[in-house]
Amino acid sequence: MHTSVRIGIDLGGTKIEGVALDPSGQVLARERVPTPRHYGATLDALADLVHTLEDRAGNHGRDASVGLGIPGTIVPETGRVKNANSTWLIGEALQSDLESRLSRPVRVENDANCFALSEASDGAGADGRVVFGVILGTGVGGGVVIDRHCLVGRNRIAGEWGHNPLPWPRAEEFEGPACYCGQRGCIETWISGPGIAADHARRTGQQRHAADIMQAALDGDAAAAATRELVVDRAARSLATIVNVLDPDVIVLGGGVSNSPRLAEDIGARLGAWVFSDVVTTAVRRHVHGDASGVRGAAWLWPIPLTPESR
Repeated sequence: MHTSVRIGIDLGGTKIEGVALDPSGQVLARERVPTPRHYGATLDALADLVHTLEDRAGNHGRDASVGLGIPGTIVPETGRVKNANSTWLIGEALQSDLESRLSRPVRVENDANCFALSEASDGAGADGRVVFGVILGTGVGGGVVIDRHCLVGRNRIAGEWGHNPLPWPRAEEFEGPACYCGQRGCIETWISGPGIAADHARRTGQQRHAADIMQAALDGDAAAAATRELVVDRAARSLATIVNVLDPDVIVLGGGVSNSPRLAEDIGARLGAWVFSDVVTTAVRRHVHGDASGVRGAAWLWPIPLTPESR
């Protein structure tokens, strides 16, 4: 599908955000509406949002490409949604139903993959062919983008590095906290926002949010600085395994934890201690588009072909 306007939609649990982009990635229109907590009403809202964005972008021919990011995934064998925290979507044929409403193909992808694709297309990883996008937030997830295309994998779990065990664990880190997935010591239990807060509380008795801890560390709080040091160390160990397997050009950090100043630089400086190489030039960078990456990445699910000069 070739068009000058790309529409991206980020379907969240409380809001639906949409954006229309021109071929250079400039925003032509943006809109946000509440998410209905009913499947039929959600379909109506998505279709209406696409038409509104087309009108505001000056594309009245109803031919803009449409990409949709969701907090879950589409099962290839059934075409139905699974693993969505917006539970009214589970088991529904969201992609085909929306395509019928819009009379055009729609590309649907997990929201973490949309983040990675956004940063790889025109964000912090735009200069790399292989980009690993990291979510450090309430959970720890990620996505893999190669030549501006998401690598989703056979089981559609590519990038789920947060549910591997913390590598090279120290004595005090074994066996690790229990994870909701049923395992213990997952990376997510250590360096997600709740994981950082829980570890700080275990060691200090202080109940603080991760963002407060990370900022207090930079302000000279000794206990918080010790926690931040552990976050940097554990993230570097964990991302070193990604470099050993995938060897990406760029690792882009997103999610609330990633907003801590100098975190990306500090993690990048530690990779060399763990990566199986005498030289490590992998760039670790903070996101460029932030909260807008999900909706922008959905738009880039219809990519502009790479030119020889951009390879």
